[in-house]
Amino acid sequence: MSHIVVIGAGQAGQSVCETLRSAGFDGRITMAGAEPWRPYQRPPLSKGYLLGEMARDRLFLRSADWYAEAGVDLRLGTEARDLDPAGRTVRLSDETVVYDHCVLATGLHPRRLSAKAGGDLAGAFTVRTLADIDALEPALRTAGRLVVVGGGYIGLEAAAVARKLGHEVTVIEAGQRILGRVASAETAEHVRQLHRARGVEVIEGATLDRLTGEGGCVAGARLADGREIAADLAIVGIGLLPDCAIARDAGITCDGGVVVDAQGRSSAERVWAAGDCAVFPYRGQPTRLESVQNAIDMGAAVARNIMGAGRDYAPVPWFWSDQYDMKLQIAGLNRGWDRIVTREGTGPSVWYYAGETLLAVDAMGDARAYMVGKRLIEMGRSPDPDTLADPDTDLKALLRS
Repeated sequence: MSHIVVIGAGQAGQSVCETLRSAGFDGRITMAGAEPWRPYQRPPLSKGYLLGEMARDRLFLRSADWYAEAGVDLRLGTEARDLDPAGRTVRLSDETVVYDHCVLATGLHPRRLSAKAGGDLAGAFTVRTLADIDALEPALRTAGRLVVVGGGYIGLEAAAVARKLGHEVTVIEAGQRILGRVASAETAEHVRQLHRARGVEVIEGATLDRLTGEGGCVAGARLADGREIAADLAIVGIGLLPDCAIARDAGITCDGGVVVDAQGRSSAERVWAAGDCAVFPYRGQPTRLESVQNAIDMGAAVARNIMGAGRDYAPVPWFWSDQYDMKLQIAGLNRGWDRIVTREGTGPSVWYYAGETLLAVDAMGDARAYMVGKRLIEMGRSPDPDTLADPDTDLKALLRS
């Protein structure tokens, strides 16, 4: 009987298993995850779950019974190592298993501050796993002053939650502006003003020297220019790294993630990768996407290709970020843009062009702009930038023209 082993029990791994079964695979499926919990949603962790607005049970993608009913051998708290593509074996904790296909859905892990920079102080938290949030939540309830290291989406979402809870919040961003890697200056300015209007101090172009401590606990942050910021708690959101160790140790090509072809195959025969850890060709460039959409869709695509579909994975990326009562929705990938078009609707939207080609849209509180932009990108259509910039242009009419 054919055996497929999925390493990683997150959104991508879950999608692989579900799609295999729905596509008619009747062999063995083993899914191994390092965490002690069955697959769960990550986006609500730093929002509704942290605020106490979402019950723990609602995080899980499937009930505990589903795995037995679907014939998925779910192994939690299980370390996967010693992947041997030549022998088609992998060690899961203390057992070596043989596979016919192996899918790497290992995801990401957060960058951490070194001990020298105060990363080992009590009260210094990362925001990635259920365990992280369960540890952070009681500390956040009692903290008065919070410092957030990193002005990306993770840090800014954490800042928004902390302000909702009434804390003093300072965001420290080493780059010249927040969202420097992922959004235009126009989008960043809107988000910056949103936070400042809510009372968050945003300090940009400021390198952290180290977190300072008293009695082994966070007491503040010292910047490289000597400034001191008092704090009872620190959230560190300085980026995520693909978890490629098992692939790299097995001699599989890794370069900013596990490198795969357009159908999800790695450099090792019968070893595939999907989700946050995978680097795949997208519009002629190696690309790694950190999103729920990519985890679900790529996991499903890889499962179908294992079953013989032979189809390239060609996504239209989309993302979102909830901050206060503003939903930032993003469609497309803004890589290589050379022109920005801004519009005002129920909220501002920023449209990215490379020449005359529409690449992406950031919609801030404007669901219509997001939906129209996403549909245009899916259709491969690019409205004239000047027409789009005209406030009298009906966005929906662009879909019919």
